[in-house]
Amino acid sequence: MKFVDEVSIKIAAGDGGNGCCSFRREKYIPKGGPDGGDGGDGGSVYLLADAELNTLADYRYERFYAAERGENGRGGNCTGAKGADRVLKVPVGTIVVDANTDEVIGDMSEPGQKLLVAKGGWHGLGNTRFKSSVNRAPRQTTPGSAGERRELKMELKVLADVGLLGLPNAGKSTFIRQVSAAKPKVADYPFTTLIPNLGVVRPEAHRSFVIADIPGVIEGASDGAGLGVKFLKHLARTELLLHIVDLLPFDESDPVENFQAIESEVAKFAESSEPELADKPRWLILNKIDLLTEEQSSKVSEFLKAVNWQGPVFEISALSGEGTDALVWAILEHVEAKRGKSEALDQVDNEEELQPYAPEKDIN
Repeated sequence: MKFVDEVSIKIAAGDGGNGCCSFRREKYIPKGGPDGGDGGDGGSVYLLADAELNTLADYRYERFYAAERGENGRGGNCTGAKGADRVLKVPVGTIVVDANTDEVIGDMSEPGQKLLVAKGGWHGLGNTRFKSSVNRAPRQTTPGSAGERRELKMELKVLADVGLLGLPNAGKSTFIRQVSAAKPKVADYPFTTLIPNLGVVRPEAHRSFVIADIPGVIEGASDGAGLGVKFLKHLARTELLLHIVDLLPFDESDPVENFQAIESEVAKFAESSEPELADKPRWLILNKIDLLTEEQSSKVSEFLKAVNWQGPVFEISALSGEGTDALVWAILEHVEAKRGKSEALDQVDNEEELQPYAPEKDIN
C-alpha cells in the first residue's frame, strides 16, 4: 500500500429528524389529542486510532464522509430513530486539524483512542411537547438542527523511539535492516528511501524499541530541494536522533561538509516548524569503518575535530554489523531511562490529583 501521511477530507454529521404534527383520530375516541413524536438525533462522526494502520492512504481518493440523518417523528407518539454514527479509523500518531481555523482538534497518540470531530444535530420536537391546559390542540413543531460540517487536515507523524538522520546513501536503511526485522530497499547503487520505514529492535525478550528510517535530507531541503522537509516532521515524536555519517561517500564528497549541511537543514526546519526538534538528544554514528585502510585510520579523529562534536560517538559498519550491538544496547538503556522518567512523572501527577485536601493547622 502506498504511504500517505497527509490528507484533507470533508465530514458531515447527520441532521436531527423533524418533529411530527399529528392528532389521534380513532373511532369512539372523540378527544384523542396531539400525538406527534419527536425526531431522532443525527449521527456523529468519530475518529478511532487503529494500531494496525500505518498510512492515511484510505482517505486519498474518497474525501467526503457523512453520518446518518435522524428519522422524523411519527404519529402515535413514535420517536424517530437516531442516525448511526460514522467511525473513521486512522493510524496511531495522526494529528487532526480544522482546515478553516487551523485549530488542532486532537492528537491520536494512543491505540483505541476515540475523538469526536463532528456532532450530530439535535432532534426536533413533535406537537405533543407543546400541549398544555390552555393549548389543547397545538400545531407547533420544531425542525431538527443541522449536524456539524467540517473540513479536516490529517497529518501522520510516525511513533518511534529513535529516528535516523543523514544524507541519502549514508547507510540508514542498511542499519535498520541490520538491527531489526524491517526490510527497506538497499542496493549497491546510489538512491534514497522514499517513504519512512519502522523497525522494532529487540535485543532480548520483553525489551525493545522502535526505530524510524526517514528519506534522506539533502542541502537546500528547507527551501524545497529534493523531498524537502516533507518527512522531517516524523522525527518530532522520537526520544533520540542518530545522525549517521558516511566516512567514505561514493561521490568522494567531504564528510565534514555533508555533516554540516544536514545539521544546518535540521536547524532551519526546527526553527520554522518543529522547535522541539532542536532540543532532542543527538548521537553521532560514523558508518563504514570496516572500509577504512590503515592510511585512512586517522579520518575519525580528524572528522571529530573538524565538526567539534561534544556528544556521544559510535563507530559502526551497518553492512557487516561491526559495532552495532554496542550501539543497540546503549540506545535501549537510553530509551528505557526516558520511559522510566516519564512513568515516574505520570505517577507523581496522579498522586497529586488524588491527594485529599488538608486544611492548614492553626499554629496559634
